[in-house]
Amino acid sequence: MRILVLLLCLVLAAAPTAAQQPRSPAPAAAPVRADTSFAGIIRRLSEPGGYFDTDNLVSNEASYLHVMGKLRELGVHGGVYIGVGPDQNFSYIAQVRPELAIIVDIRRDNLLQHLLFKALFELSRDREEYLALLLGRPVPARRDPGRSIEAIVADLDRTLMRQEAFEAAHARVRERIRTYGVELSASDWETIRRFHATFAREGLDLRFQSHGRAPRPEYPTLRRLLLERDLTGRQASYVADEEAFRFVKSLQARNRVIPVVGDLAGDHALAAIARFLEERGLRVSAYYTSNVEFYLAQDGRLDAFMRNVMRLPRDPRSVIIRSVFRMRLPESVPGYASTQLVQRIEALVDEYRAGRIRGYYDLVAAGTRERR
Repeated sequence: MRILVLLLCLVLAAAPTAAQQPRSPAPAAAPVRADTSFAGIIRRLSEPGGYFDTDNLVSNEASYLHVMGKLRELGVHGGVYIGVGPDQNFSYIAQVRPELAIIVDIRRDNLLQHLLFKALFELSRDREEYLALLLGRPVPARRDPGRSIEAIVADLDRTLMRQEAFEAAHARVRERIRTYGVELSASDWETIRRFHATFAREGLDLRFQSHGRAPRPEYPTLRRLLLERDLTGRQASYVADEEAFRFVKSLQARNRVIPVVGDLAGDHALAAIARFLEERGLRVSAYYTSNVEFYLAQDGRLDAFMRNVMRLPRDPRSVIIRSVFRMRLPESVPGYASTQLVQRIEALVDEYRAGRIRGYYDLVAAGTRERR
């Protein structure tokens, strides 16, 4: 018995303890996947919003279509479109036909307005229905896809806004926006309703307005913006024909128009957009800055703006589109307070690296040198 006990003790002493037991390697942690949903991309690319003294519901650039011929001439097509501001972007998108469009604006309100536009595009079967829902008008029972924009505008001018039509349209808009997954506060929802109600109340007479600045008579009405033509006399807005409207609508339906809160000279949004595009092998075809560069130059931030421009993936045909006010240029057209310019991004970068851009007027002059 003593021998058996001794043998048992020896066996137990030789057995490994629980702490000594060999362990299987822990399974590798699953890689964290980036959120590629519409709302997830907005969160990834956006930064905290800033202030600008306007709702900017419609453009103040009556000349916005004057660059369409130049875009066609330069073969600006496909790729990625980046722009600022409200719905003039849709006309450039319809011309350029990008794979993806990113609308960047320092005001969170601009993002909210683009959620309104997105919902209306998705809810509308055609441009007549889109404009009726936007303006709180009854949707015509019979619609002709081939109608001219003049005929559509004339009908809208004859049709009064109806509160019940607006409320029904806005209820559908709210329901659709809730499906996007974007986190919205009670204040955000109030802003979206205020914007939609302003379109309905003002109708085609709606103009660009600033807070604390008197309205200017040269600012175009929504009516004029819809009816504007390019320099060849061609109607080129996104509602000028059904095919242009349907292209933008298709991008919206596929979540390919991404509104982003961002400062063009900020530290995050443009750098994040550049990385996002590089990861997907995409390049910028057109970058519409409106007249934001003017305000950045006033604040001494052109260098930061140019650093962000140089981060963007591009090719020799990539262009920047800008609007210039209060300057008479060779491209200026009598009767227009703004002038639209197109410049190749690579030429702009070359001018900057050569030290020839120290202020806003240098920026405009650099484009003039290229055009010569």
